Amino acid sequence: MQLAIFIAANALMVWRLHVMESKGFEGTVLGTLIMPYCSGFANLVFAYVMSKSASNGGAVIENSLVNNVTNLTLILGLSAIFGTAAILPKTRSKQILKKQAEFLFVNRINLLFTLIALFLFTGTLWALAQDGELNRYDGAILVGLFLFWQILHVFEVLKDSIRNDKVFHWSIVIDLALIAASAYCIYFAVDHLVEWVAKSKSPLFSFAKIGWFSGLLMVLPNAFLALYYAYIGRQDIVLSSQIGDGHICIPMCIGLFAVFSTIKIPDSFQTGAYIILGAGLVLFLSIAALGRIPRFVGGGLVVAYAFFLYNGLIQ
Repeated sequence: MQLAIFIAANALMVWRLHVMESKGFEGTVLGTLIMPYCSGFANLVFAYVMSKSASNGGAVIENSLVNNVTNLTLILGLSAIFGTAAILPKTRSKQILKKQAEFLFVNRINLLFTLIALFLFTGTLWALAQDGELNRYDGAILVGLFLFWQILHVFEVLKDSIRNDKVFHWSIVIDLALIAASAYCIYFAVDHLVEWVAKSKSPLFSFAKIGWFSGLLMVLPNAFLALYYAYIGRQDIVLSSQIGDGHICIPMCIGLFAVFSTIKIPDSFQTGAYIILGAGLVLFLSIAALGRIPRFVGGGLVVAYAFFLYNGLIQ
């Protein structure tokens, strides 16, 4: 029942987010500023629920690593393999071609900028974790980086609204209220799911691996986003939403937990960080050179995810 509530609440969030795009939010801004809070809200809730015990910091890091690696490798890899709808429709109109070219160029710049932030956040976390732990000062640095990044996007939205004389529709308030209700349902479901796993004696659902299982579960909203927007041909939102969701996990979730409780770095951290940075570099080069992710690159990303899953969970 809790799993059904979790999936339904996330589906409601995705639906209202799609509606909000027609009310004044550009696709890439929606993917980097709004969607990550919604698709990544479950990760924030997980960090809050796990903060009831200071010894759960390792599970929070595992949850964030699994979430980020899955977004950047499995989901984007499958989107590249099957996302043929992302190709823009052919047209003979020079005016339409010019607008499409400008649209693609702006989105490419935004995506590259978002990937640079990914390198900054993950690289900073990797550097701070080299002493084997994250203390409150490390956490404050990570949270500060995230807040600065979000402030940049807020000003970008305001500048874009003034430049294009945009007015946000009043019904956005209703959408935000529905998203808030979904957020509470997600908190309710995650809290009870964690409690169920903690009390379960099943060898399959071990509390020692709750960071891995929760990370895989919380990827579902991102998978829904990617599948839907890949189907309708909005590869810009597919990429920005998956990359932007990682900014919630690293540095926000880990940073907030570290502010209140010192985190001991788990063994899986180095492998996860290297895969995130490696996948980010592959995505950066593909988007910079081609403006898209080729199918063979998507296949390589899926293989990298299989290695990560086998090395950390199965083996």
